[in-house]
Amino acid sequence: MAAILEVDHLVKKYGDFAAVKGVSFSVEEGEVFGLLGPNGAGKTQTISMLTSVIKPTAGTARIGGYDIVKNLTQVKKINGLVPQDLALYPTLSARANLDFFGRIYGLRGAQLKERVEDVLRVVALTDRADQVVDKYSGGMKRRVNIAAGLVHQPRLLFLDEPTVGVDPQSRNHIFESVLRLNRERGMSIVYTSHYMEEVELLCHRVAIMDQGCIVAMDTIQNLIAMLGGGVIHVGLERVDAALLAQLAALPAVKEAQLLPPPVAPPAAVGEEAKAKESPPIPAGPVVQIKAEHSQQAIVNVISFLNERAIALTSLQILEPNLESVFLHLTGKKLRE
Repeated sequence: MAAILEVDHLVKKYGDFAAVKGVSFSVEEGEVFGLLGPNGAGKTQTISMLTSVIKPTAGTARIGGYDIVKNLTQVKKINGLVPQDLALYPTLSARANLDFFGRIYGLRGAQLKERVEDVLRVVALTDRADQVVDKYSGGMKRRVNIAAGLVHQPRLLFLDEPTVGVDPQSRNHIFESVLRLNRERGMSIVYTSHYMEEVELLCHRVAIMDQGCIVAMDTIQNLIAMLGGGVIHVGLERVDAALLAQLAALPAVKEAQLLPPPVAPPAAVGEEAKAKESPPIPAGPVVQIKAEHSQQAIVNVISFLNERAIALTSLQILEPNLESVFLHLTGKKLRE
């Protein structure tokens, strides 16, 4: 299958700071490609370069065979962008907003009207299309934002955190829209998210970014298979380099590394109840153990600690999934 997007050593620098450090990847026609990374990993900068919002410092990329810098006009006809921030006129209706964006892409008359009605159906807003956008819920605004990126029928759509701050009903509408666009229309999609379950549901392949680099890229199944037996988090009263080396040398253990101390985010209004349901943040150091066989590794680790009278303060077994892969590769949770 031919690639709709080819990225070759793309770099973005601001003075001496490199926000994106030579990333390379490709997206096939008809593929939903996930781009995961913590805040500051370089995801939005990468998408901004690919959609001509900012110019790359170095490297190249081609969309539909066209260079993103040299063939800008052709590229803009092929791709569509749904940014994190809402790009709408709040005093206009959804239909008027879409009519405006369609005209920017050169659509007129019956073709424009047909496209506007089509994208309103895709995002399930036909019955509210003539209401002023400022009166919409946050989720409805997000759906109009997606429709604006679709009105010119792009072959490749970039969705940058499309479900941030939306209600569950709108989130489901967005999922359904993405799946329908891909399955029924063959649209290629690059999708970034802070929610692992979204990526697992929607994406065929995933690239994990950290500190401006792609640290892993494969199908979700293959990424999970990297971990083999899984990951164990062991909370201890004290940890030093010698202890880490001894834990790493135990049978059924592949690696042992000290995790950075977690940072508790301030609870947003209305989220206090959710915070109470979340696991408590460990008080002391936590060692992440990558295991070949989780159960045998746990037995060996606990026996080792008991023999040396080292107090165990917490124990968490992470079944192999995309979250544990991300944690293993970056040393942090996606939403930290």
